[in-house]
Amino acid sequence: MKIKNKIYSKTFKAKVALEALKDQKSVTELSSQYEVHSRMIYRWKKELEEKAGDIFDHHQKVESEDKLISSLYEEIGKLKMHNEWLKKKLS
Repeated sequence: MKIKNKIYSKTFKAKVALEALKDQKSVTELSSQYEVHSRMIYRWKKELEEKAGDIFDHHQKVESEDKLISSLYEEIGKLKMHNEWLKKKLS
């Protein structure tokens, strides 16, 4: 008989991981409370600790994406001009 894996929402994972970070209850208590294996709680807690800083990086990502988009549009403009020039030369 095949065991089905449970799929947890990201809000549920965040809630459990935050509870684990608070250290008010042990992982065993949280495991029984939320009916999740303790390994999953440790994994979610570790992931939250590693990626928590990325939450505040959003502004930098937007700026770098804007710079990339503007440079790509600039390149498109140059290529269009070059293409038009070649069309005139060949005709």
